[in-house]
Amino acid sequence: MRVDALNHVSQVYQPSSAKKVGKADDVKKQDAYEISQSARDYQVAKKAVSEAADVREDKVAYYKEALASGTYNVSSQEIAEKIVSRCFDIQL
Repeated sequence: MRVDALNHVSQVYQPSSAKKVGKADDVKKQDAYEISQSARDYQVAKKAVSEAADVREDKVAYYKEALASGTYNVSSQEIAEKIVSRCFDIQL
């Protein structure tokens, strides 16, 4: 066994000298983020939907009044067409 070869191998595994790095105070970078245009559009749409009323009170009042007075009539033909169109995904 060669002893001088062992010295060369042990030098490979020794820690290298530390490099001098500038202070953190010298580097004045700040984190930044950007929101894409589609994300901004999504935020605007989401806000508009959340602010909108869930129930259209004017339509509810109209149909309540029509039902109470007996003037709300829907033909059985219209009801049947809606059922068929929704069940079979067709337009009549």
